[in-house]
Amino acid sequence: MNEYFAGLDIGSTITKVVIMNETILTSVVEPTGAEHRKLANKVMEEALAKLKLPFTDITYVVATGYGRVNVPFADKQITEISCHARGVTYFIPSARTVIDIGGQDCKGIKLNKGKAIDFAMNDRCAAGTGRFIEVIAEALGISLEEMGRLSLTTTNAAPISNTCTVFAELEVVSKLATGVTLADLVAGIHEAMATRIYGMVNRLKIEKDVVVTGGGAKNIGLVRALETKLGYPVLIPSQPLLTGATGAALLGKEIAEQAMAKGLPLIRKERRLQEATFFS
Repeated sequence: MNEYFAGLDIGSTITKVVIMNETILTSVVEPTGAEHRKLANKVMEEALAKLKLPFTDITYVVATGYGRVNVPFADKQITEISCHARGVTYFIPSARTVIDIGGQDCKGIKLNKGKAIDFAMNDRCAAGTGRFIEVIAEALGISLEEMGRLSLTTTNAAPISNTCTVFAELEVVSKLATGVTLADLVAGIHEAMATRIYGMVNRLKIEKDVVVTGGGAKNIGLVRALETKLGYPVLIPSQPLLTGATGAALLGKEIAEQAMAKGLPLIRKERRLQEATFFS
């Protein structure tokens, strides 16, 4: 009999769901949004529909991330640090340092044999996060994809002195008006972000292999700037947005297997595949 395990990573900007047994069977990635933060059930239903599985066939559900308490049908909530550590190790077993660049925060995680032994986080300022890049892209009138490509076309990055999002936006617009090229500006933004991220993560004593995850891993310009700071290439999982959800599913699988190995009943919460009502 097949057993299935689900992991949900409710981020501040994106919600991710993974269903797996020995391997990942399906996944769903959707915007979290102000209203959707209570609709994790809809994303779960979409993942189940892909596999044509009833919810009762899921052995264990683990929720993680910013909004993990908003999942009334989860059997357990586990911190995103633990879930990212487990998920990254699944994709890249040699990982020793993780740099996770999300929409509203940036995390550095130090690993030892797949477990988190230390971490650092920037969750009080947009600088060094996906939101910082989004604001600058909007100010320049270009897409996030264009930003990454543009920054690789120059070796003359314009220095950006402000790391505060508001002041950095003003500085970028001002430099553009004085004739600084778009490519130089974008490269400068990536360099400023990389400097801030590196400074935070370096407190953990960075060790190879370094793995970059989250939405930031999809920005080739930012990844290249980080590699320049580190002095060597980083690794990127095949699914950089799914490491947290994958880790959650794997930890759920381990909980079930440990209970079975000890001959103990698997303790699960009452299943309610419905929207969270904590905001009503």
